[in-house]
Amino acid sequence: MVSTSALKSPVRMVGALAITQTIGYGVLYYAFSVFITPMSRDLHAGVAQITGAITLSLLVAASVAPLVGHWLDRHGGRRLMTAGSVLGAAAVLAWSQVTDVLQLYAVCALLGVGSAMVLYEAAFAVIVAWFESMRRARALLAVTVVAGFASSIFLPLTGFLVDRYGWRTALVVLACAYALVTVPLHALTVRDRPVPAPPAGGRRRIVGDALRAWPFWLLTTAFLAQTAAVAVMGVLLVTYLITLGHSPVFAATAAGLLGVLSVTGRLVTTGLQARMRISLITATVFVLQGTAALLLPLIGRDAAGAIAAVVLFGLGFGVSTIARPALVADRYGTAAFATLTGAMTLPIKVGHALAPLLAAALAQAAGYPAVMSAVAGCCLVGALSLLAYDRRGRTDGTAPPRHVR
Repeated sequence: MVSTSALKSPVRMVGALAITQTIGYGVLYYAFSVFITPMSRDLHAGVAQITGAITLSLLVAASVAPLVGHWLDRHGGRRLMTAGSVLGAAAVLAWSQVTDVLQLYAVCALLGVGSAMVLYEAAFAVIVAWFESMRRARALLAVTVVAGFASSIFLPLTGFLVDRYGWRTALVVLACAYALVTVPLHALTVRDRPVPAPPAGGRRRIVGDALRAWPFWLLTTAFLAQTAAVAVMGVLLVTYLITLGHSPVFAATAAGLLGVLSVTGRLVTTGLQARMRISLITATVFVLQGTAALLLPLIGRDAAGAIAAVVLFGLGFGVSTIARPALVADRYGTAAFATLTGAMTLPIKVGHALAPLLAAALAQAAGYPAVMSAVAGCCLVGALSLLAYDRRGRTDGTAPPRHVR
């Protein structure tokens, strides 16, 4: 029998992780865009140089993801996420003191390490270790629904702080707030695996078997392609809408729908899991996103058309966030979940970091319609990869059941 107090502990942990993921993404990732203009002025650097720092942060996070995953499977998340919170706060505090671009890049490299230790991949590993099937889906949904509002909260908050106190003081405030909230929550509420981890040899066998088989790489390809598409839209959508003739205010407002719609997409996806395999749900969503990207150049000059395309794309904006951990856990179990997720995260985060740069170059050379076609192509690749994964699972007998219990 499981005691009532034992059941309350993971519930509290999910609530705490929802809070730490929201403030984590808000401070460690989304706030950066607000600082670009004032940093460019004060550090005497171009926007491209400043933006390169956040790209470096993403690449560093990708490079350490496999190590983070290995640690999580062996030791759990409490110590790692607590240390990552301390490192993240220290990096943001150091960021407030940089005087040149080289120092900014060094700070953002530390920020990347800290982010890998505390953001979604780490939080999901903790949740997957505690929950099974539908309870896991609900726990992931709870965390991601709350954290889905990180940009909506922290972009205006950071803008206010910069306008009122300057960018350096704003960073000090954010660093202190981040430390005061996340360090104690991770230290006091995150609980490690409720049952002993399997022997290292068993975990290595699970990982080795996965890496030698097609299904793992089909999943990786699917989420790499769709993440690249989402990254491009997240960075270039405002610019493209302005290019189509819309005002900056309309463009920013329309793009802001993506964050809200990502929450809607996650709610719908979780609700449908009781009736359909999540691989098929996710493939369908990717097709809809590709359709939206193709429609945007055709109907985007009209305000209603632009909003319709953004809404269609935005419904899938956050679906991969909950689909990926669910698919990995359903197929491979929880014993090596974090290690496999870390291995999958490495190429996905690299794609996330580099796709907007490649898309910007393509836009300059061939125009934004070509970029939208590339985005649609990535979504199609993601959908086809998931369909191939689902087909292989049904033929080799390893597909998750239609009804998740």
